[in-house]
Amino acid sequence: MNDLAGKHLLLGLSGGIACYKSAELTRLLIQAGATVQVVMTDAAQRFITPVTMQALSGRTVYTSQWDPRIASHMAHIDLARVADTFLIAPASADCIAKLAQGRADDLLTALCLARDCPLLIAPAMNRQMWRHPATQRNMAQLRADGVTVLGPASGPQACGETGEGRLLEPGALCNAVAAFFQPKVLQDKRVLLTAGPTFEPLDPIRGITNRSSGKMGFALARAAAEAGAQVQLIAGPVALPTPDGVSRIDVQTGQQMYEAVMACINACDIACDIFIAVAAVSDWRAEPVSAEKIKKNGERVAPRFAFTENPDILAAVTRLPKPPFCVGFAAECNDLETRGREKRLLKNVPLLVGNIGPDTFGKDENELTLFDASGVKHLPRADKLTLARTLVEEISKRL
Repeated sequence: MNDLAGKHLLLGLSGGIACYKSAELTRLLIQAGATVQVVMTDAAQRFITPVTMQALSGRTVYTSQWDPRIASHMAHIDLARVADTFLIAPASADCIAKLAQGRADDLLTALCLARDCPLLIAPAMNRQMWRHPATQRNMAQLRADGVTVLGPASGPQACGETGEGRLLEPGALCNAVAAFFQPKVLQDKRVLLTAGPTFEPLDPIRGITNRSSGKMGFALARAAAEAGAQVQLIAGPVALPTPDGVSRIDVQTGQQMYEAVMACINACDIACDIFIAVAAVSDWRAEPVSAEKIKKNGERVAPRFAFTENPDILAAVTRLPKPPFCVGFAAECNDLETRGREKRLLKNVPLLVGNIGPDTFGKDENELTLFDASGVKHLPRADKLTLARTLVEEISKRL
């Protein structure tokens, strides 16, 4: 995806072992469509060479504010004026302290003072250095100054210790930069979202499920978080990574998904403004479930099952005294427009999103049709994240 097409980024490297991640980050940013201008401190060059970063970025790497290759000898001005944003990754404790104090004793810090574009920093340091009161004071000052902070992560560190202070992984940083440029149309909204299939057991071994991969729901969770929302995702059994900035609850059955949704809605601290029911919940479950594996019998007679209906999660939410703004999903095999109109009225939702299930299950692309009180709107086939971002914009217009 060309999430960063047409964007020109300044990438600053300060001293730290995490500089090795900046090489992969540069590659990912360029793959996403950005041009990347690298600036390095003297300390950063102890960990990775300008030659490496120049080879990956395809551009001259600048290390000194006195660089004679800049005609005006004002690298801190010329480089800053053409950037859409400035990312420092890694940002060491020393670099953070300099930024908080407004110092400009090298090219990187001078650029930070002279910039007229947003500044993002990704801290990276030992856990004790991160937790030190001085570092936390400096971070508070940078946040108050409008700096966007990405991370840090927690985990094993190069020093052998474990804790908070790791640089975010390159993929997460690239996604965070792409998210930064997305319009914040759901800023401070609380979104509850279901995604994926459910699995209804017949016995301890077998069960009933469907072909939903969860990709559309996870893309919507990411898009909503990018748009500034606080997102709670309730996921059926899928093998997908949790989108950055999204809280996740894993469930298996339709009943468990219903209980998780109602618990989230009824919890005062995470009550939602928007509910998006993307999950393909099984309409029926076996009752009772066999306690033992159902084996073949000698007569080869197929077993018979009794079924009971699962709760209708979307209908239950719309019946609440003060329901959130509800968005339903409908996967059909044919006659989508007729069935989509009927289902929107049946579910009593302001917006229903329909698609042809067999054309999208497990795939990275989709084609959506929106149904609301004003009629029908088609979203042409595209990758699911692009569609998710468009759908988030459509939802924001209807709030």
